[in-house]
Amino acid sequence: MSTLSKLHPPPAPGMPLDVRLRTALHGGVSLHGMFCGLPLPALVEMAAFAGFDFVVIDNEHGMASFETTEHLLRAARASGILPIVRCFEADIPRVLDAGASGIKVPMVQTPEQAARLAQRMRYPRPPGQVGLAGYRGSAFSTRAAGYGAFGGPAHTDRSNQNLAFIAMLETPQALEAAAEIASVEGVDAVFIGPNDLAHAMGHENRFQEAPVQQAMEKAVRAIVDAGKCAGVLALDENSRQKYEGWGARYVATVASSIIMKAFEQAAGARTAIRY
Repeated sequence: MSTLSKLHPPPAPGMPLDVRLRTALHGGVSLHGMFCGLPLPALVEMAAFAGFDFVVIDNEHGMASFETTEHLLRAARASGILPIVRCFEADIPRVLDAGASGIKVPMVQTPEQAARLAQRMRYPRPPGQVGLAGYRGSAFSTRAAGYGAFGGPAHTDRSNQNLAFIAMLETPQALEAAAEIASVEGVDAVFIGPNDLAHAMGHENRFQEAPVQQAMEKAVRAIVDAGKCAGVLALDENSRQKYEGWGARYVATVASSIIMKAFEQAAGARTAIRY
């Protein structure tokens, strides 16, 4: 069982939306998860059973269709792991209707863009109701609303109050605006994408080089100082500990990286036996 599940048990059976994510992002708890670009519901379940707190269903670089994404979200709900979907702005409405607990949008560059995205995922509010108002289209026939079983104003309020928006910063310009982006109402966490950042800084994929790491550290600390949850990609334990030392609380690895490392270790073992 993940640390998150011990602190915040999953919702009662029957409720399609897992609404723990936003509270966790604002509650000071450390979250460890995994990017899943492979369209395999079993892999989502395995991440849950391995003790990860969240899974990022990767619809930026992964090949899952909307139909498969919905099945991946079902696997997450059934196994108790928090489901986040990395997607493009145009896909936000359908991903949320499928039942994601949060969205992560790549290449957020400015506070203005972050504000627009935060509004894109929220429903309009009645006059006088407190909270960020948005312009998400309303339909209660979706999986997120239990196909109508959990629809109406209760679904609208539940979604506005609990679904999380995570902005991904992946360029030097975006990192310079990290504090301003983190301060936008409706931004619940800010995640640094190191690979694209390294490319944008002229270091190809070598994000462990000092200039890239220094830029990441400065941004992580700025996000934390702005009062928001900072996230980073960490492919090994040493990196995870370093980033958490900077203040990051939302740390993710990658399923394909784990699989390839396991393959390399197995291949090394076979080579040792062969010779």
